[in-house]
Amino acid sequence: MRPFLPAVLALALAALTPAPAAADPSAGPGLLARLPDGRHLNFRCTGAGAPTVLLEGGYGADSLGWGKVRVALAKSYRVCSYDRAGAGYSDPGPLPRDGAAIARDLDRGLAAARIPGPYIVVGHSAGGLYVRLFSNRRPQDVIGMVLVDPSVEHQDRRFAALFGEGAAGLGPLQARAAQCLAAAEAGALPSVEPPLDRCVPPARPGQSPAAVAARRAEALRPSTWRARISELDTLWGATSDALDLGRQSYGDLPLVVLTADGTYAAAPQAAREPLASLW
Repeated sequence: MRPFLPAVLALALAALTPAPAAADPSAGPGLLARLPDGRHLNFRCTGAGAPTVLLEGGYGADSLGWGKVRVALAKSYRVCSYDRAGAGYSDPGPLPRDGAAIARDLDRGLAAARIPGPYIVVGHSAGGLYVRLFSNRRPQDVIGMVLVDPSVEHQDRRFAALFGEGAAGLGPLQARAAQCLAAAEAGALPSVEPPLDRCVPPARPGQSPAAVAARRAEALRPSTWRARISELDTLWGATSDALDLGRQSYGDLPLVVLTADGTYAAAPQAAREPLASLW
């Protein structure tokens, strides 16, 4: 078995000039990698060492969502998170934004940023699907995988089999994103009217004015919501199908799955055990 440094490791980043550091990292990009089609993908890398640890967030997340994890791991390793196309400081990408497109962007972005392998990939929720697809593209470079409460392919079918049609549907998320997209296209954001008041994130304590402005600008861009909608629309379709066509065994690849305890503590008693068993 190949050696595996637990939890989440990091990267041998070749020389590439990052953007000037801001007092508040969310107020600006980190390292902008130019893809072959001219788009830019934003990476945030800290620490030193090898292998490279790549952090992939879930739906609606960007590179900043891993901030505390990166700080903890960077004490020992080199760690990188990034903004998917249309999120954070990365340029929008062509639709659809399915798992194959996301994995391809990451593959090309790493090459453009000169962030070499080997890699340990870490994926949260939907990000678990994306890092698996990335590992299918780079099987010789991915030497370990950590899945954090991961989604699985065709998850909707698994829930429907136990709880009925639509039990794992993404309808509420899709409806909210569609409302935010329509409002962004109409120039109606930010708004204080529910549910549009949730489209633009509120300022967090200690957040700089520049960071607040950057997060607001992201939420006002229709491309942000188009990317999110496309990810949701393809999650149980094209993204899941791509995993069906890929590796069905990872052999001796070291793999850690982290699952939150008590996730369904508030569910009705009769549903708790079936839900826990399903996961």
